[in-house]
Amino acid sequence: MSLSPPRAVLWDLDGTLVDSSELHFIAWRDALAAEGRTYDRADHDAVFGMRNDDLLRRLIDPVIPEAEIARIADAKERHYRKLVAESGIEPLPGVRAWLSALPRRGFRMAIASSAPRENIDAILAAAGLTGVFDAVISSEEVAHGKPHPAVFLRAAEGVGVTPARCVVVEDAPAGVLAGKRGGMKVIAVGPRHAELGADLSVERLDQLREDAFDRLLSPS
Repeated sequence: MSLSPPRAVLWDLDGTLVDSSELHFIAWRDALAAEGRTYDRADHDAVFGMRNDDLLRRLIDPVIPEAEIARIADAKERHYRKLVAESGIEPLPGVRAWLSALPRRGFRMAIASSAPRENIDAILAAAGLTGVFDAVISSEEVAHGKPHPAVFLRAAEGVGVTPARCVVVEDAPAGVLAGKRGGMKVIAVGPRHAELGADLSVERLDQLREDAFDRLLSPS
């Protein structure tokens, strides 16, 4: 009997495994205030989940120089990591249970995040999730940010699974679109889950059926 092809779950990080949106908001607000610019909740809702370069081109100037992007983004990320270290962070409801159950069901797991690698490592350490994933793909490893599917395609490649056998878990419109463009099934979570156009949506991961991931990849 032939073995079934491998399967994988590709996780966005922030808003999906953990919620540090408020820390990102504070860090961006303070970093942009130093540039004489405001950053309010509406701005945050519009750009959260974007890579830093895309975010700054949208908020400041489509042709902002690369050196300015690096300077502002570095200041923001240093501030953010300091906030994470000071406040700590807990995985969202259902996360630990799924991260334990999925490998037992034969799923490989990867993180595919718009965040810089230093941020990912800081969050995983603070949440006690270091070493849990088979691959970790950050924004630095791909040329295009979400909604381009590059980060999810790289993550699928990193765990040796074809896109059609991957389930993406996301909380942001750009991320859901990226997963769909990559030819993957997508589960949306979070307060906006129902409006994101995913294959399956729930507010919290602990509301998913035990067979939710299996069913998404089962032949129709």
